[in-house]
This record gives sequence, structure tokens and C-alpha cells, in this order.
Amino acid sequence: MVCGYGPKRIIGLMDTQSITTAPISDNTAPLPSGIVRLEHLGVIKVTGSDNAAFLHGQLSNDFVNIDAHSARLAAFCSAKGRMQASFIGHRRDNQDLLLVCSADLLAATLKRLSMFVMRAKAQLSDASGEFLLYGAIGEATQTLATGSHAPWASCQDGHTSRINLYPANQMPRQMWIIPAGEPAPLSPTLPAGCWALSEALSGVATVNAAVIDALVPQMLNFESVGGVNFKKGCYPGQEVVARSQFRGTLKRRAYVLECASSLALAPGQEVYSSLDPSQPCGLLVQSAPGLTGRAVCIASLQTSAAQHGGLSVGAPDGPALTVLPLPYLLAQDI
Repeated sequence: MVCGYGPKRIIGLMDTQSITTAPISDNTAPLPSGIVRLEHLGVIKVTGSDNAAFLHGQLSNDFVNIDAHSARLAAFCSAKGRMQASFIGHRRDNQDLLLVCSADLLAATLKRLSMFVMRAKAQLSDASGEFLLYGAIGEATQTLATGSHAPWASCQDGHTSRINLYPANQMPRQMWIIPAGEPAPLSPTLPAGCWALSEALSGVATVNAAVIDALVPQMLNFESVGGVNFKKGCYPGQEVVARSQFRGTLKRRAYVLECASSLALAPGQEVYSSLDPSQPCGLLVQSAPGLTGRAVCIASLQTSAAQHGGLSVGAPDGPALTVLPLPYLLAQDI
């Protein structure tokens, strides 16, 4: 049984042109169901009576109105609007706020965020050792207490927090946050690399150390997947992010691509287009081996280059990249 995207058109690019894509490989087939430890992620805990207000003033999403039933995707930006980190935020026990981020930038991000606490009643700490993070796919996911199937809906069921993520190949996915010392989940364990593949196929990237300070949130489609709230008020980089959105100056978007080679791809590699092979047209953000050995990746690309095609990674004559259909609508098309 194939549960893929099939032929479709990606619309909503900045110049209203579209990209025609075709079904590619078994990377559009259903993924295995099961769970896996997410050891590449870490947790920052924010305590204190001002924890929500503090994060509200630092991140791209609304944290004042966060509750136990809704998680938040958010960016932490520089004054120039460039992403320093991305978080999945969750309120636990109606008190502490947890920020899940890439482990390779947690220490630097924690240090930088802590600089802005000043007089706020908020304390930040690395809580990675206090919690175990799991990813669940397909039949291993569990119905939330709220009954919601929407991305970023969440609940706390006993000691376990569950957060709905964007699906991959139409299969549901969740993140589970469990206190250290609690029994491990009993569902079947996923094959190695399957979660990384599901992340790439979901089209929702996690900022990592290789791409710090390279992208504004819209260059990863964050405004289209619930990562930016344009009504929440000021935060570092807010003016740049808003200007990119409302003045039509954005020329880059995130794309899901498949690589013709089975060679390992790495975050931070440059992408080239035959439209102008003299200079890179984008940046690879994350990747994973595919079901058939052909890697799948998320890259932030110039929309003109993505429309033209002739894409390659690492060099103008590097392994070829083909655009897969984006698995969600861009905000301007909804």
C-alpha cells in the first residue's frame, strides 16, 4: 500500500508562480509505526511567576496565553531577525515552561536567553537530564485528552506530556516528554533514522548549530506552521520579521527535497541551481537517509532557483536535488 503525495502543485510562492512536481520514490510510502528516543534534543526549563511573560517578550510566538492544551513552535531571533534557535514550548503542571530545542545549541542559547532576564521573576536552567524525550509515529501515537488532532495541540496525561506534531507522509506524529526515572513506553522501537526521516518529510525544520544566524523565520516557513504570531508585540528581531512578511521582501522559502545520491548530507551544506551556478542559492538545514537510500532534506532556497530547478548540493556539479511537494499550505494560500 502506498500512502504518498502523488502529483500536485506547490503554490503560494512570493511571485505567485508555481512548481510542478511528480511522484518520486518510495520515500512517499508510509513510515513504520513506533517510538524512538530523541537524544538529539535538549530541554530548557523556565520557572518563576514571570516565565510566560519573559518568553513572550523574547520569542516569535505567544506565550502569555499558552496553556496545558497547546504547545508553541517559536523562534529565538537576533536583533536582525536571524534565528538563533527554534523551540517547541510546553507548559507542564500548569507552572513550569519547557523549551525543547536542538541539543547542539542548547548551552549557547541558554546563556544568551538568560542575559535578558534582568528583573523578571524567571529562572532558566538546562533540564535535559530531568526529562526523556520520545517521538511516536503512526499507530504508536495516542489520542490526546482534548481529542484534538491539530499540530501543536498538547496534553499532560499523568506524568507524560504529549504534543501533536506535523505529520509525515500523512502519518500522525507526536513528541512525548516523560520525567527521567519513569518507565519507558512499551510501543515497538522505530528503526534507526526513521524519526529523522519523518522530520524531513514533515517540512518543519529544527534550527541547529550549523545554521545559526542564517535565516529569518519565514525562510523556514515558520509563519505557515504556527511558529510566528504577528499580533503579539515586540521581541528581538520582530521588526525585521514583520517587514519580511508585509512588504513582500522575502525571496527564500523552505522546501522538502530528495537527493539522487545515497551519500550522507549535512546541515550547513550549500545548494546550487543551474540558473546561476556561480553562487549558492540556498542552505541545507537538516536531512535523513530515505526509505530507498535516497536522502530527504529540508533546505531554505531562493524561490526563483526552486522554480527553475537544476538543483544540486555541495557544488554546482554535486548530487542532484528534486523538489518534493510541500506537505502543508503556505499561510497566504489558506
